[in-house]
Amino acid sequence: MTPNGTAIRSIRQAHGVSLRTLSARVGRDRGYLSKVERGLKGASESTLRDIADALHVPVAAINREEQP
Repeated sequence: MTPNGTAIRSIRQAHGVSLRTLSARVGRDRGYLSKVERGLKGASESTLRDIADALHVPVAAINREEQP
């Protein structure tokens, strides 16, 4: 399974959470999270859990199998 940055961004925006706010909640650099959302960086399972917790969604909501 790989993180789906599009799903993270969609959920974050649907919840009205800025990238800056998510960064503060997760304790990760805003630039790093931006790269994760754009698919330029992967995220560890623990970071994915932190993102999911910060967005109040299950990890499964942001984990998707890589689509061709």
